[in-house]
Amino acid sequence: MAESVAGLAWRLDPVVQLINMGIYLSTPKTDKFSEDGENNKLKFGLSSMQGWRASMEDAHSALLNLDNETSFFGVFDGHGGRVVAKFCAKYLHSQVLRSEAYSAGDLGTAVHRAFFRMDEMMRGQRGWRELSALGDKINKIGGMIEGLIWSPRGSDSNKGHDDWSFEEGPHSDFAGPTCGCTACVALIRNNQLVVANAGDSRCVISRAGQAYNLSRDHKPELEAERERILKAGGFIHMGRINGSLNLTRAIGDMEFKQNKFLPPEKQIVTANPDINVVELCDDDDFLVLACDGIWDCMSSQQLVDFIHEHIQKESSLSAVCERVLDRCLAPSTIGGEGCDNMTMVLVQFKKPITQNKKADVGEQSAKGVEEAEIKPSGEAVTCRAAVLVW
Repeated sequence: MAESVAGLAWRLDPVVQLINMGIYLSTPKTDKFSEDGENNKLKFGLSSMQGWRASMEDAHSALLNLDNETSFFGVFDGHGGRVVAKFCAKYLHSQVLRSEAYSAGDLGTAVHRAFFRMDEMMRGQRGWRELSALGDKINKIGGMIEGLIWSPRGSDSNKGHDDWSFEEGPHSDFAGPTCGCTACVALIRNNQLVVANAGDSRCVISRAGQAYNLSRDHKPELEAERERILKAGGFIHMGRINGSLNLTRAIGDMEFKQNKFLPPEKQIVTANPDINVVELCDDDDFLVLACDGIWDCMSSQQLVDFIHEHIQKESSLSAVCERVLDRCLAPSTIGGEGCDNMTMVLVQFKKPITQNKKADVGEQSAKGVEEAEIKPSGEAVTCRAAVLVW
């Protein structure tokens, strides 16, 4: 979850802690939602926990059989409200599946388009209706829903026909939600892995016990992110966009996407995902997708080592995830870390991944992989001999 300004103040000022008691619970909510599944190629387990936060704003997707040969997994970490994360968990995979690029076998292009499609779908009459159904705090007098805004748009906004955006009705001018979410998803088809990420949730693969990041955390201190923000008319203050949001790419957050002279990928905050295409090999152990509530407490390698330590001891992969959540949960809210919502998806590859073929990782070090060329955001990167680390 992107930390709010109030959350930052909580950690810095004991007086503010007393004022903002509503941010955290007096005791953590440690009940977990956990799930397991498997097919002939993969096993997965997942677990999510509200923790110290006053509400649960994470959501996830786990579809072993998106079609007969493709699996889909996703983690969506909400901020400012839960509805966008829930919307993405409900609809993003279906938009991937409906894409012409998907039908043509281009998974990277299909998922790239689906991220932008989420923003498009959340505007207008039907977007309002769907977000209203997913929300749970409605102000009937003001017509406001938690994390949503009312913002009439000009008549030039209805260009073309769209079943979602342009229905006529009392909320046809709905500009979209002020809340948002990160999105980190993985599609697996045969020995191809496609990872798409916008925000600071993360995807990590364990290859022969070594952790490799398959996504990049989108933060204001990254030069390319800072340059886009400033060109779009935004500013960065204390590491936050316009003094508010501490990540630079997200679905939703429409207040940062109002420049009519710029395309979606050049807005102050953009849903534009990095796409990483990886060829799996028999050295690949498992894949992890998790929100920053996990990564704030453990490095990628620490998490991979922890999983290797417990994966043979626990009865299920979800039990391993639960152990991670318990490991990350802070004993109190004083320090800040370990106080966020937590969601983790663990995907284990059944051996062998390839037949009569094995990628040669060789003696390449993690440092050597990190120094590999990084392609511009939105372009697919095929990594055959080694995993590209952002």
